[in-house]
Amino acid sequence: MAHHVTSSEPDYTSQLQADVTPGKLDGMKYPDFTDIQPQVASLYDMRDFDAIWVKNGKPTAQASAMLSEFSNAIKRGLRPEDYDASKWQERVANLKSPEGAASFDVALTVNAMRFVSDLHMGRANPAHFTFGIKGYDDRKIDAAAILNNQVVDASDVTKALDSVEPQALQYGQLKTVLAHYLDLEPQDHSTPLPEIDAKAKTVPLTAGYPAMQSLQQKLALLGDLSTGGDPNASADINTVTDALKHFQHRHGIAEDGKLGHDVVVALNTPITARVTQIADSMERWRWLNDNYQNASIMVNLPEFQLRAFEGTGADHHEVFRMNVVDGASSDDTHHTPMIADQMKYLVFRPYWNVPPSIAKKEIIPHMQKQPGYLEAKNYETVDLKGQPASPDMNRIAQGTVMVRQKAGNSNSLGLVKFMFPNQFNVYLHDTNEKALFTRTRRDYSHGCVRVQDPPKLADWVLRDNPKWDADTIAEAMANGDDNKSVSLPKPIPVVIFYSTAWSDDGEIHFFKDMYGYDADLEKTLDGGRPYPQKPMKAVTEKDA
Repeated sequence: MAHHVTSSEPDYTSQLQADVTPGKLDGMKYPDFTDIQPQVASLYDMRDFDAIWVKNGKPTAQASAMLSEFSNAIKRGLRPEDYDASKWQERVANLKSPEGAASFDVALTVNAMRFVSDLHMGRANPAHFTFGIKGYDDRKIDAAAILNNQVVDASDVTKALDSVEPQALQYGQLKTVLAHYLDLEPQDHSTPLPEIDAKAKTVPLTAGYPAMQSLQQKLALLGDLSTGGDPNASADINTVTDALKHFQHRHGIAEDGKLGHDVVVALNTPITARVTQIADSMERWRWLNDNYQNASIMVNLPEFQLRAFEGTGADHHEVFRMNVVDGASSDDTHHTPMIADQMKYLVFRPYWNVPPSIAKKEIIPHMQKQPGYLEAKNYETVDLKGQPASPDMNRIAQGTVMVRQKAGNSNSLGLVKFMFPNQFNVYLHDTNEKALFTRTRRDYSHGCVRVQDPPKLADWVLRDNPKWDADTIAEAMANGDDNKSVSLPKPIPVVIFYSTAWSDDGEIHFFKDMYGYDADLEKTLDGGRPYPQKPMKAVTEKDA
């Protein structure tokens, strides 16, 4: 609602217009606000170009609340200095002059708009990382309207800002854990544990371990070891071993209670690095529109887990989970990208159409060494229309003849694949390499996601189709027609997510940044505004 200048309030109109019109305000960390200048001007228009945040030469209660939010931006997984946190004291001191009051007001408006937008849709565009997040552009909000209607006159600014953040349960849990880890930061006085060579065997924990005190301090600080409230209490070896197993459980490490390279690296990881992991995970939640924040299927790549959910809003709950195998981390062409899309159909007894890049790099060398290679591996060659063609290596290399693996138990895609068509040719599928699911670390595929229990997933995604049940699915997989497509009654939202921090029933789990996606995000955020919008690398075709 607009308020009009009273005789006791100075008229800042011309000074405000002079600060708003150019879309640049010196003295801010990021002075150029041309990208949101129309929204800034629109907010001042709604308010008759009066000062929004200054009254009687002082910041309004809402202005003070916003300044407090900027200082505490890390509690929402954002960076305080991106909103000029260290500059406000000096600006408040200059409120007595009309110029000082106007530049304070405009700087606050610009930073508040950025803050609201960053909280709602994140800072970096997921397209920059060559991810396929459907609906991201729908996340854009009218920050001017939100400030005007919900913040500038709000009795509770914090509550108003809470409402623009993702409402997903996981996001809220990460935010709670973040506050806890920010509290732990100053309490971490433990000495780093002695490093263990990556090639060395893991060793059982013994009472004679030289860094036992540091180990107990760290496990107690992180909540894996209960010390009955006394941080210096000493526990017996069995208790510490159990605590170490619990720590391993939370960090995706084989739960053997032994000391090895991975567990020592995880134990020595500073709390500040964990804070960054949580903040990076929260950033990615902001990229998802409401449909995907409550997705039916969520795969968390660093955790090698698929979760299936039912219900919406507050009733959104997990119904089952299973292990998955992701793209190999050793070769960056096989990294599984983040994707948010709609599963539309599944294919029983699929062919595996070998992507031309894989045929050229992997199949042709085998053909050259071993004349009967294609038949031995159950491959056949077809033209681009799917008709039989002779296995001419030159034509395979050119991509005019395709290699495909026949349907059946030996097929690399197993007996069913789940399709959510996307630019990367990534999907969920069965596999003939079942032993991989028992490993702790499971990044072995060309980029697609292999699921541990495909019949269960198929039964669940087809649960609204009366023609299908566990028996008909088993029959279709074992003896049905090859390459048989079955459409889903309605599309199912699927998110292939990347979160190296995940809260599970109130317990925080951390995982390795195996693809370097956290590092890429941090580097992009370090570059500051304006954050890049264009993809940094071309889409590479994944498959299997």
